Amino acid sequence: MLTDAQKARVEELLSQMTIEEKIGQMNQESPSIVGGFSVPFPELIEMLNDGRISQEEFGQIMSTAKRDFHEDDIRAGLVGSMMGDDPVKANELQKIAVEESRLGIPLIMGFDVIHGLRTVYPIAIAEAGSFDTDLFERTARVAAKESRAHGIGWNFAPMLDVARDSRWGRVSEGPGEDPYLASCFACAKIRGLQGDRSSAENYVAACLKHYVAYSACESGRDYNTTSMSISQLHNVYLPPFKAAVEEGALTAMASFNDLNGVPCTVNPYTLRKILKGEYGMPGFVVSDANGIKECVTHGIAEDDMDAGVQAVNAGLDMDMGTHIFKDHLKQAVEEGRVSMEVLDDAVRRILSVKMWLGLFDNPYVSEENIEKYKKLPQEHVEVALEAAKKSIVLLKNEGNVLPLDRKQKISLVGTLAANSEEVIGAWAMSWKREDCVTILDGMKNAGANVTYYACGGPEGEINYDEVKKACEEGDVVVAVVGELVSMSGEASSKAETGMPGRQREMLQAILDSGRPLVTVLMNGRPMALGWEGEHLPVMVEAWHLGIQMGNAVAAVLLGDENPSGRLASSFPYVTGQCPIYYNHPSTGRPGSKSKFTSRYLDAPFKALFPFGYGLSYTTYEYSDMKVQETADALEVSVNVKNTGDRSGTEVVQLYMQDITASLVRPVKELKGFTRVPLAAGEEKTVTLVLAKKDMGFYNNEGEYVLEDGKFNLFVGANSEDCLSEQVTVKF
Repeated sequence: MLTDAQKARVEELLSQMTIEEKIGQMNQESPSIVGGFSVPFPELIEMLNDGRISQEEFGQIMSTAKRDFHEDDIRAGLVGSMMGDDPVKANELQKIAVEESRLGIPLIMGFDVIHGLRTVYPIAIAEAGSFDTDLFERTARVAAKESRAHGIGWNFAPMLDVARDSRWGRVSEGPGEDPYLASCFACAKIRGLQGDRSSAENYVAACLKHYVAYSACESGRDYNTTSMSISQLHNVYLPPFKAAVEEGALTAMASFNDLNGVPCTVNPYTLRKILKGEYGMPGFVVSDANGIKECVTHGIAEDDMDAGVQAVNAGLDMDMGTHIFKDHLKQAVEEGRVSMEVLDDAVRRILSVKMWLGLFDNPYVSEENIEKYKKLPQEHVEVALEAAKKSIVLLKNEGNVLPLDRKQKISLVGTLAANSEEVIGAWAMSWKREDCVTILDGMKNAGANVTYYACGGPEGEINYDEVKKACEEGDVVVAVVGELVSMSGEASSKAETGMPGRQREMLQAILDSGRPLVTVLMNGRPMALGWEGEHLPVMVEAWHLGIQMGNAVAAVLLGDENPSGRLASSFPYVTGQCPIYYNHPSTGRPGSKSKFTSRYLDAPFKALFPFGYGLSYTTYEYSDMKVQETADALEVSVNVKNTGDRSGTEVVQLYMQDITASLVRPVKELKGFTRVPLAAGEEKTVTLVLAKKDMGFYNNEGEYVLEDGKFNLFVGANSEDCLSEQVTVKF
């Protein structure tokens, strides 16, 4: 991580620090908002969220508020990190830290840059569906450059929670339900965020979140308890974090949830033993917002002091926003409850990341860089457009209604189609409205003969007069339906994940008109779409695709882009199927039509649309699957032919089943994939390599084992439709 000279510099600095200055490095602050309103700020946020005040009223109140940036504490060496995205303010605060504090230690500025800063690209669950690791890396590289231009050296990303329950709102922020795909996503994001160190302007420190098993929250309810076996933890939820650390990830964020009764904020097994010990993560761990204090509410800590002691001893190095370390750690050290070795280890890790970032030598954002990013670079916009196009999934296309003809009279309906705020997705913080392209904008930009009718959306009533007019005046109706951005993300769990509001009624009215209907979905989670799957002839999953959403959707609808996206998560028929995921363990009575099997009386037991699924404007045929064993791997080849009349890109997927093992194993596990471009009529032999070392699993002691035996290998277009071969392997 550091050169010997840099390590020596860290140690020299550490030796000069007082205990107060050491604890200061472990304290992260946010700008505090004071004045301007007569209620506490948290209550003001609650009033906004529950509708007691509007966004406009909130903005008016905030415009009169002042912000405290803790300048005096920074000057005293009592702050190690700040949150914010203003480069001018970042320079002001760095100047205080570097030039006015006793030791001149720079701040590390952190910020949530989950799927882009100003150049917002698709939410992670959408981008993961591109199955394009090169793209994952390039979007992260854009985020890193824009972050450094805004004074941010530390991104709270990537979010790596493997999520199998779409009731959980934060499923939108992560790469889906599969540990292998999530691990590939993780490695690519680390390369993109941290890899280009040719200039200090090109890289940031990544922060892996949320560590760990946050997405397994009981009943899909945010912040809820999680409970699982050690084998499940290691086989499903830890792999992307392990892969990211092996790729060089420097920091991590402890999650809110308890895991088997121990909150992750104070969990020595996950933090000190696994993350820092077994995985060897070289940097530091930060709490999530208010995470240490919440351990008192959890009931595992008696008071704030106890929570802080447990957290730092467990391996948590930085306190996000509670002041518990700042207020109590000195006393804890003096009383012998926390050793100086533990304190020094935390501070050494924090200083090392700052040293790695080059903050000691280059703490400021250059004026040139600030000016450069006042307008989005065109190359960043182009990456966002590419990502958006590749993330779109064609779910149904009965009658080959798509692609549309530009000359057709297209009636575009639904409030989501024309609202620029709704293209962005959850946890996008620094976008500008002027950069956002709605679907209406995109269709116009592409030269389509389009007329817009608001009709209705996820909230409120449906204007049936407008619906009737849209059907009468259009040759085809494109209905944009789904969720508001606020309906997914943090604190947005849902007990019912079907189509919100009265949008199904609107769709039914269009169907009743007899006009061809194309349904475009905008959503942040896999929705329960049993009715839609049965009744709607054409469905396009467009997620929340970021600033270039409209241009990307138009390109797909009009045939300028042949859709190649796949689902990174399974879609249920009904919410009651959740959690639903393709790689479930084998059962003694697999689901079937027979009564005494693992099924429902009132719903299918399989997914409506399975993991890896996605259609194209052409068709593909798989044949001649072969498996060749070498000393270290299985080489799986298959012929893939484009049997349609236009070029396209097929995502070829390799799965494995361990038929008999000492623990029950999944019915299928993704083990490889590749994007294969094919011209019309073209056929290619595609080879995917499965390393033998990757055919094992973790047992309930947390040990990785490879067991001789029979394995089924599958190659196909998704997790359901595959060719298969059985092999016997001895390790």
